[in-house]
Amino acid sequence: MTLQTLSHDAAYAVIKTKDISYDGKLFVGVVSTGIFCRPACPARLPLQKNCQFFSGAQEALAAGFRACKRCHPAALPGAPRALVKRLIALVEDQPERRWGEADLRALAIDPSTARRQFRARFGLSFSAYARQRRLGLAAQNLSGGANVIEAQLMAGYQSASGFRAAFGKAFGAPPAGNSLTPLLIDWLDSPLGPILVVCDERALYMVEFTARKLLDTKMARLSIKTGRVILPGRTPITAQIGAELKAYFSGALHDFKTPLRMIGTDFQKRTWRALMTIPYGQTWTYKDLAIDVGSPKGARAVAGANANNTLAIII
Repeated sequence: MTLQTLSHDAAYAVIKTKDISYDGKLFVGVVSTGIFCRPACPARLPLQKNCQFFSGAQEALAAGFRACKRCHPAALPGAPRALVKRLIALVEDQPERRWGEADLRALAIDPSTARRQFRARFGLSFSAYARQRRLGLAAQNLSGGANVIEAQLMAGYQSASGFRAAFGKAFGAPPAGNSLTPLLIDWLDSPLGPILVVCDERALYMVEFTARKLLDTKMARLSIKTGRVILPGRTPITAQIGAELKAYFSGALHDFKTPLRMIGTDFQKRTWRALMTIPYGQTWTYKDLAIDVGSPKGARAVAGANANNTLAIII
């Protein structure tokens, strides 16, 4: 169905149920805030009387609405722009390379466009992303047994002093042959918006929608609790969870197999494991969950554990 065939009541039902099948086909403008959103925006449901519906983002913009900062409706469809994908592929193909503006121009890429699109998606420039990726590579090599000089050269640093300064700024300590391995963060796309995943070579630590509140706080907490910095990069775990999430959103997967690393108290971990036993398509109340974890009067406690879960969808 199209917007032209939907009544106002039917269109409102779409955003009320957060029907992702209308993503890119239906947009809601909220008169009381002046903002327009996607159907599945995580923001609070507006009153029906305050809603105007549009079939395209440009229509909403022309009507005077501004794009929501949580669901980014003007950026639909949800997949990253082709240029961003291409830039990420360049870095992953040669993570040790120092990418400069001349290199991008040689590939017919405008540096200012690359900078703008990359910053819009990741909050940092392409050059900063590539630099952090090289530092992550250096830390991985050090952890794997390489000496400092080897790690420096494999990460594309010709200057020993420059490498030590950059490494010290990122990790808070000079490079050394130790186990100071970073956690690696990557951004995936989903029908509900961009998702970030944090993992290492062995397990998945975080899956969160980028529109979630306090995301920076959760990231900082994870870094502190693990004693590891978080830098851009991918591991086989990234590829595994990416494939599983794609299958999940297509309806072909109900149970995830990616190994997890839960960071929390014993009670939180017990609650999260109980959440994972809820059969697909069923719901439990907090009271049900509290009983299951052996704390019948702990509904508020399990609610708090839910709020601190950083493995969205997976748990």
